[in-house]
Amino acid sequence: METVQNFIDGHISESHSQRFAPVFNPATGEQTRQVVMSSAAETAEAIAAAHIAFPAWAKTSPLKRARVMFRFKALLEANMDKLARIISNEHGKVYSDAVGEVTRGLEVVEFACGIPHLQKGEHSANVGGGVDSHSLMQPLGVCVGITPFNFPAMVPMWMFPIALATGNTFILKPSEKDPSLGLVLAELLQEAGLPDGVFNVVNGDKEAVDVLLTDSRVQAVSFVGSTPIAEYIYTTASAHGKRCQALGGAKNHCILMPDADLDMASNAIMGAAYGAAGERCMALSVVVAVGDETAESIIAKLSEQIGAMNVGPGIVDGRENDMGPVISAAHKAKICDYIQSGQDQGASLLIDGRDIRIDGHEKGYFVGPTLFDNVLPEMTIYQEEIFGPVLSIVRVPDYQTGLELINRHEYGNGTAIFTRDGETARQFSEDVLAGMVGINVPIPVPMAFHSFGGWKRSVFGPLNVHGNDGVRFYTRMKTVTSRWPASIRLEQHTSSFVMPTMD
Repeated sequence: METVQNFIDGHISESHSQRFAPVFNPATGEQTRQVVMSSAAETAEAIAAAHIAFPAWAKTSPLKRARVMFRFKALLEANMDKLARIISNEHGKVYSDAVGEVTRGLEVVEFACGIPHLQKGEHSANVGGGVDSHSLMQPLGVCVGITPFNFPAMVPMWMFPIALATGNTFILKPSEKDPSLGLVLAELLQEAGLPDGVFNVVNGDKEAVDVLLTDSRVQAVSFVGSTPIAEYIYTTASAHGKRCQALGGAKNHCILMPDADLDMASNAIMGAAYGAAGERCMALSVVVAVGDETAESIIAKLSEQIGAMNVGPGIVDGRENDMGPVISAAHKAKICDYIQSGQDQGASLLIDGRDIRIDGHEKGYFVGPTLFDNVLPEMTIYQEEIFGPVLSIVRVPDYQTGLELINRHEYGNGTAIFTRDGETARQFSEDVLAGMVGINVPIPVPMAFHSFGGWKRSVFGPLNVHGNDGVRFYTRMKTVTSRWPASIRLEQHTSSFVMPTMD
């Protein structure tokens, strides 16, 4: 059986570990390959390669680093179909969603291509008599990205393009559930001209992760995943003197006002709740309906649209499905347990996705779109992140009650409001306790030149990912104050007719 190996120091590195994890096609339930679970020694080997490669890469001019990013961008575009098919086969999301994922990651690469401007620093002349001050934004060293299964292309590309462009070396630890894409990205970076050792991929579990969190040569750690693990990553990395950004879980609400455009809102909510089978940290999982009439109206529209949804494998001939499977049998069982808990605790289960059957894919990990009404804040399905295609309707009497409901939740990743009233929307954007806000936009993920990050227990660490925060995270400031003594100016110079930037 094919084994997904590591990529260390510019080549595929065959592991000597005797531990492996199975990799499945979620649409069929069949094992397609296995991935190595790297030992501590193999993880240290990747750190050593990145550590050795750092000095030369850090001294490479930002312009030349940007040119590598430009070539990498072109290779991503040329290989879009290949990348999307790998994602769909290992994660399960539909093909167009996989293309969209790669595209969103590519946008961060495009942002990183501007690193000669983004890493310029500042300058002040004559801060004193004959004294000047300027700042340098210098790279940190070896950086690590630990990424989740739900976005095997986009989330790594939230991290490593900016890390590499600013002069750091990088080790990617992808999810063991869909690891193949990490190696393809490494090979494309090498084809783009990235020197050996600058980008490495280590596959594994907690044994490898703990080495990455504690080794003194690692300077920074980026993580996206569940809140308990994010807290562990942040606490452990910080205790070992590393800079850390750890993005955790979410329970994203939207307030649906009585004056909202319900057709627009229902279309938006459908995609935000059920796209990628709900396996997104920005998935919309709670609709806070202001007034019973609003709730009844949105339920009617959602129920009709859910009934028309096509659920099936991510890659098909002919019309594409609307939603694919979830990642694993264990995760399917967990989602089904949440649905049962909602029933047991008294929520109204309007549409039950547990019994869905897909012809020809009976062993696939499918959960159909599920809709609850009359969900209360004390219920488990309201309190916890389900990470599946389950949408809850919570009824409130007025806007203020809905706002307070959102602000009391432990998570504060993203939120949205649907309304025609500008004053209400403006007040909501100011008062809601969440890091990303959408106004008639259900998934308010910022573009690459802004930064992505939540509030409360959705994030650990002071800096968000990509955008200007990403540049700040992967660099540290050094301020130089200088005065030059009077000296005899040289009268003889050697002529040169080559632009200095060409050297």
